Amino acid sequence: MSTPSSRPPQRRGPPAAARFLSPSLLLCAALLSGACGDDAPPGSDPTKPAPFKATQVPSSQGLAPAHGFADQSGGGIFATPTGGAVRLRLDGTKAALAAHPQNKATLGSVSATFRLGPHSALVETNSGLFLADQGWLIEPLWQEVLGTGIVATAQTADGAAWLAHPTGLYQLQGGTLASLKLSGQALSGITTMTAAPAEDGLPGLWFAREGKLNVVVASAPGVYQVRGSDAPLGNGETVEALAGISAGTGTPGEVWVLTSTRVLRRNPEGWSTVELPSRPEQLMGAGRFLWARAGGQLYTYDADAKVWGVAEGLPSGTPTLLAVDETGCAWVDVNGQAMAVTKAPVPRVTGLHQGMLVVEDGLALRATLPPGPAPQSVAFQLDAEAEIASTGPLFSLGGLEADEATLKPYSLATLAPGAHTLSVVSRFEDGTEARRAVPFTYQPLTTTPGYARDIRPIHEARCAKCHTTSPGRPLNTYDLWKSNAQLISAAVRDLRMPADGPLDPQGIALIQRWVASGALP
Repeated sequence: MSTPSSRPPQRRGPPAAARFLSPSLLLCAALLSGACGDDAPPGSDPTKPAPFKATQVPSSQGLAPAHGFADQSGGGIFATPTGGAVRLRLDGTKAALAAHPQNKATLGSVSATFRLGPHSALVETNSGLFLADQGWLIEPLWQEVLGTGIVATAQTADGAAWLAHPTGLYQLQGGTLASLKLSGQALSGITTMTAAPAEDGLPGLWFAREGKLNVVVASAPGVYQVRGSDAPLGNGETVEALAGISAGTGTPGEVWVLTSTRVLRRNPEGWSTVELPSRPEQLMGAGRFLWARAGGQLYTYDADAKVWGVAEGLPSGTPTLLAVDETGCAWVDVNGQAMAVTKAPVPRVTGLHQGMLVVEDGLALRATLPPGPAPQSVAFQLDAEAEIASTGPLFSLGGLEADEATLKPYSLATLAPGAHTLSVVSRFEDGTEARRAVPFTYQPLTTTPGYARDIRPIHEARCAKCHTTSPGRPLNTYDLWKSNAQLISAAVRDLRMPADGPLDPQGIALIQRWVASGALP
């Protein structure tokens, strides 16, 4: 990796006073809602979040009050109070998770889990680091470089996973772990980190170091710049936690900062102070949702609806946020009782994840409903088009019928390239609804890749060490790649493979295009 250049911090604006004002002294809540007055929807004012009866799914397994990983398709991977690792399903039951038989190191006692991709996690144990994927805990080739002590992880728009460690900031891309350095020195001492746009709108990696805020941006492919921030921090005000809200369709992402005295938010309009009923002790973001624990209560912010809510009906005690996912779900521990908490029983989607690049002209998706009362109806909606009602959990979003002329519902063949949003909506008899909106990018096929020219080099560089004879299934010939084409395409698209880290976006798109165009030799 190239050593990044640096520039001095941008000039900061006047320090903002760190305070929690009484409602009579607050500025208009338009900072968050974009509207003022009595006609604003409930929860537009963050000092008056709208109460909601929390939908709760108890875990069948007790969880340790440690950092966890929540999968946007439901469930997640967490540490248990006895030092084990557990993989949970959407309904809170246990799923398969075991050490891979080819591992050389023993698993050891699990202390925390961290997100690496939409469906993959990094599990930290006292014997080292392991990748959790498809029910296996896999020892990565680079784990000895780091050892234990992971502080935070994040994934930026270029597909790279970032790991903050006491010894420095590391990037995992192309199966290679590299240290990012500033003027030849490791960026040690990072305390919190998140992915969100930089102040100029470029994809950024925000981190706090020595209480101050910094952001990493790519000034050129493989060359990174570390910048100071113009966040209006007052004298003695330090950064304690960071949370990112990802971009929606036509809506940029945001960075949220929990300081020693308040909450700051950075969106395209600039920095603003967010006044909650009390200062949070925890702040976590995923997708278009933010969760905060403050004063023994859980608050959530929906960036699309621009409303705040406060959970009611939780067990007595102070909740601890373990992990949050892109559907607006938080996994929490309350006095040793672990559960998934949502504002409504949100349907989950498999086959499409937040921000996914789609090159096929259609997708088959499955909408999975959480435990609880069955909805009166379920419907898909693509952008602002009319809804299509569903009759079962499996729905096609593209391709051609048997006559090879009639488009199936939700074929992507007529979509314009660019950003889109697919929503799945559950509606209930009491008039309420639960919506899962998944932004994605569509880039239709423009070239026809071949195995020998385009795919074999990827196999040799990233797949051969596991998929020639063992531990993975053999994939060392064109015929084997072709016969497993759909499985391979799904695995790289979902960032589950290669096991030592995802491919870069160009490699993922190339494999998808090869499969979609007929897997030619």
